[in-house]
Amino acid sequence: MDKVFSRISEEVSKVIVGKQREIRLVLAALTARGHVLLEGVPGVAKTTMARAIARATGLRFSRIQFTPDMLPSDVIGTMVYDQRTGEFVFRRGPVFANVVLADEVNRANPRTQSAFLEAMQEGQVTVWGETHRLPNPFIVLATMNPIELEGVYPLPEAQLDRFMARVVVGHPSPEELVEIMDRYRSITEFPVEPVARPEDIVAAQEAVWKIHVDRNVKLYIARIVEETHKHPAVQLGGSPRAALSIMMLSRGLALLDGLGYVIPDHVKEAAKAALPHRLILTTEAKLEGVRPESVVEDILSSVETP
Repeated sequence: MDKVFSRISEEVSKVIVGKQREIRLVLAALTARGHVLLEGVPGVAKTTMARAIARATGLRFSRIQFTPDMLPSDVIGTMVYDQRTGEFVFRRGPVFANVVLADEVNRANPRTQSAFLEAMQEGQVTVWGETHRLPNPFIVLATMNPIELEGVYPLPEAQLDRFMARVVVGHPSPEELVEIMDRYRSITEFPVEPVARPEDIVAAQEAVWKIHVDRNVKLYIARIVEETHKHPAVQLGGSPRAALSIMMLSRGLALLDGLGYVIPDHVKEAAKAALPHRLILTTEAKLEGVRPESVVEDILSSVETP
């Protein structure tokens, strides 16, 4: 199974220079049935990364470009009148795909955000009392622009908690930027080909449940989450869902590494992606410039490794 994901990673790297850590975390979340926030300023290849992963995995892809005037029905679908039959029928929205790229999700108004994220969490939508299941597998890759930009609606904490991982896509290094310029023509032609089948992804999602997590490793995860409630810079710490996200993301990372069990290094890697977007810092900490990422680093260095 790890060989399948190695091929996927290699294929994605045809259009993404560097960013191996980011690609690895997204693939781990895919195996763990988790959704991912891709955060970064415009122009750092968040959308390209999502498209490439969708293409390489052989899954049906849909892109939703969120705007402030978008309605919930534009995303999940609506009932339309069929003149031939004289009945109303459900017209599916773009959320009905295996890999949904939610581009600039924090530009949508709160009502549309809520409808989309509820569908994402429940794996189904309900319109006019009828429930419609979303495809399997199903993963949302949501890109977000920093809050400082105009026309942005911050996602509420309860909705952020529904994302298994937050992956920050940073600026390329000077060397990577030179490589991007060298490969620009090839990248724009988007030479990514499917190297996996939908059945491979479903099989990986089943295989993740067989990855062993020792009781001591589970206690390690629990202590990490518990420390988020004790840290002086944190007003609101991680929920039980945070612990489950760390555990499942760790399993996904172990699967990518070809291991049948989770090791503490997987937990540390997963915690750095699963915790920061869930932490609410105190006002004092924010004024002092404390970042959630640094809080997680503090916690990981203070909790004893099994």
